[in-house]
Amino acid sequence: MPETKNVVPEVNFDTTSFPPLKNDLYLRAARGEKTERAPVWCMRQAGRYLPEFRAVRVENEFFNVCQTPALATDVTIQPLRRYAGLLDAAIIFSDILVIPQAMGLEVQMIPGKGPHFPKPLTGPEDMGRLVDRAKGFSVTQELSYVYRAITNTRHALGGQVPLLGFIGAPWTLMAYMIEGGGSKTFARAKEWLFRHRTAAHELLGRIADVAAEFLVGQIDAGAQAAQVFESWASELGPRDFAEFSLPYLARIAARVKSKHPDVPLTVFAKGAHYALESLATDTEYDVVSLDWTIDPSTARARVDAAVAAKGVQRRHPVVLQGNLDPTLLFGDPQIIRERTDEMCKAFGPSLHIANLGHGMMPTHDPEHLRVFLETVHTSSSALRNQY
Repeated sequence: MPETKNVVPEVNFDTTSFPPLKNDLYLRAARGEKTERAPVWCMRQAGRYLPEFRAVRVENEFFNVCQTPALATDVTIQPLRRYAGLLDAAIIFSDILVIPQAMGLEVQMIPGKGPHFPKPLTGPEDMGRLVDRAKGFSVTQELSYVYRAITNTRHALGGQVPLLGFIGAPWTLMAYMIEGGGSKTFARAKEWLFRHRTAAHELLGRIADVAAEFLVGQIDAGAQAAQVFESWASELGPRDFAEFSLPYLARIAARVKSKHPDVPLTVFAKGAHYALESLATDTEYDVVSLDWTIDPSTARARVDAAVAAKGVQRRHPVVLQGNLDPTLLFGDPQIIRERTDEMCKAFGPSLHIANLGHGMMPTHDPEHLRVFLETVHTSSSALRNQY
C-alpha cells in the first residue's frame, strides 16, 4: 500500500500561477464530454475512516483543522496518497457550517455527537444576531482561511487531479441554524417555513447571498469545480422544495456562473427524487448527484425527457453523479465489485461521474473503498470499449 504518513505541505498562497493539470478526466466528464472511463471520487473521502486523518485529529480540534491551511491541505491530500492513481478529484477539507459561523453563530463539533449550535435561532427576532448585514461585513475576511487552504492545496496537489470547492445549500444551513444541530423531525426549522414564511425567505436569501459569494471566492482561490450540498432536501415535500430550496439553489448557480461560466457545478439534493426534472431544467448546474435510492437508468430517462420537453438550451447534456449505497462498503469485496459493476452499467457509457450515494462513514474499511475505486476503473472502461 502507498505511503500514507502525514506530511504537512509548505504553504503557498500564490493565485497567479498553478501547476498544470495532469488528469482532467473529472472536468471533461462534468462538461459533458465523452471520456475513456467514468471519473471517480467520493464524498467525505478525507475523513474519519482514514487512520491518518484520526492521527491529525488527536492533536487538533475539527475546526482548527479547517482553519489552518497547512492542516486542511494535508487532510485533503491524504486519500490521494493512499489511493494513488485511483481518485480523479480532490475536495477541499472544510465544512458546510463555516457559513453560519461567518454569519455570526457559534458552531461546535462535539465528538461522538456532531455539530452543535449553543445559541440557535429560536425565532425571527434572532436574525438580528446575524452579522452578514453589519457594516464592514466581508465574506472574504470571514472565510479567508478556506481560500488560503484551497490555494495552498492547488499547489500541493501538483496538478495530480482537479480540486473541488463546496458549500452547504440554504435550506440545509437554515435547518442547522434553527435546530441547533441534527434533528429527527426538523420541526423547529419547518415551523419557520409555515409560521414565519416571510422571515424564512429572508433568512434563506441571506444565506444564499453569502453562499454564492463564498463559492465565487473559492473558485477565485483555485477551486476548479464545486458542489452544493442540499443534505436535508429529503425533509421537504415537492411543493415545499419548489418554494424553499429550488429558487435558492438556482440563485447560487446563476450567480456563480455569471462570474465563472466554464467552471462545472454539481448539485446534490439528497432524497429529492421528485425534483430531478426541475434541477435539470430550472437551474444551471452541470451535474446532478444522485443518492442510492433511485435507479440511475430511471434518473437518466427522466432528466433527458424533461430537458427535451421544455426545449431547454443547455451547453451540454446533464451529467449524473453517484450513486452506490455507502453501506455496501461494509460488505465483502466480491459484493462491492458486483454492485459497483451494476451501478456503472445502469448509468451507461457516458455522462457519468462515479461516486457514492452519500459520504464515507467513520467505520468503513479503507481497503473496501479501494475495491470500489478499482472496480469503477475496470467496469466503466470496459463499458465504454463496447461502444
